[in-house]
Amino acid sequence: MTAATEVREPTRESAPPVRSGRRIVRWWPAAALLALLAAPYSALPLPGLLAGPVGSAGSLQLLALCLVFGALATGYDLLLGRTGLLSFGHALYFAAGSYATNTFMTEAGLPFVPSAVLGVLFGIALSALLGSVSLRVSGIAFSMVTLAFAQAGSILVERDPGGFTGGEEGRAIPADKLPAALAGIGNTVNLYWIALAYLVVTLAVVQWAVRSPTGRVWEGIKENERRVEVLGLRPYGFKLTAFVLAGALAAVGGIVHLLLTGGATPQTTTSDFTLSLLVMVVLGGSGSRWGPLIGGVLYTWADQRLGDLAGSGTVAGLPSVLRVPLSQPLFLLGTLFVVVVYALPGGVVRLPARLRGRKGSPVSRR
Repeated sequence: MTAATEVREPTRESAPPVRSGRRIVRWWPAAALLALLAAPYSALPLPGLLAGPVGSAGSLQLLALCLVFGALATGYDLLLGRTGLLSFGHALYFAAGSYATNTFMTEAGLPFVPSAVLGVLFGIALSALLGSVSLRVSGIAFSMVTLAFAQAGSILVERDPGGFTGGEEGRAIPADKLPAALAGIGNTVNLYWIALAYLVVTLAVVQWAVRSPTGRVWEGIKENERRVEVLGLRPYGFKLTAFVLAGALAAVGGIVHLLLTGGATPQTTTSDFTLSLLVMVVLGGSGSRWGPLIGGVLYTWADQRLGDLAGSGTVAGLPSVLRVPLSQPLFLLGTLFVVVVYALPGGVVRLPARLRGRKGSPVSRR
């Protein structure tokens, strides 16, 4: 056998391996959806992950919150990861849907469904109005303008003008205005279905928008806005479309959150709430299909469960040098975030690719 023949003939080492596992990986969203659909009917205990069986009211409440914030982070990523807009005021539109719906029920005496529709329309109108002003500037100036609007909204809610917002205490949702199927702990499973539906709709809308011609322009704006202008397109209109669409999805999420928590709370109006969304997106992987969802779910779960850990007897029995930091949930969340950012650049969603890269590297084959 000649040397030329050796070059032409493929060897077993040079032949690309058949990765049958890729087909399985492609179907993981369907498997996850089936697991979520089966969750209310499961009595499986998950110690450490959930406080009770999967199908219990407390566990379904936590799962529903995870789904809501996973969807909310996915909608927020339309601005940050898809269009390159760093907004510090996204919480305002989440709160707008919640407070507007509650106000229409309590003050106007409307049933829940018409109030929810009006709440979404109010969130869309508010995002269109404030977005049209904020997008007149770009870069850090845009971020500061959105932050100013968010701070103004937060102060307005805390001042409780006309008694509409309830001030620092928030305002509970009137149970008599809700359909019977949505009131009470016994109907937590119905609220879980609503949260799951909100997640599915958000994923579908975001995926459709990203793949549309408008979504391709968003990608161009993120990469080089000047180049988009040279092509004869006005970035302002496309950015406003992303802003309003993200605001509308946030307003719907605020209504679902209103049902889950039983009221509108001022914590959802603060800039800290938007910073939490930013952490969710970065944690999961900005600009990816599943990253913001994964980051939102992980952050919400950790926020709830680490709070329980911080107040547990195990932490209380530790020496003060460990007990003091570990008794602060924000310290635990911050430490977790720093570790993930340094260990997994690009977010948790990039982890499988990094592992495949290490397995396929020359060092690993040796």
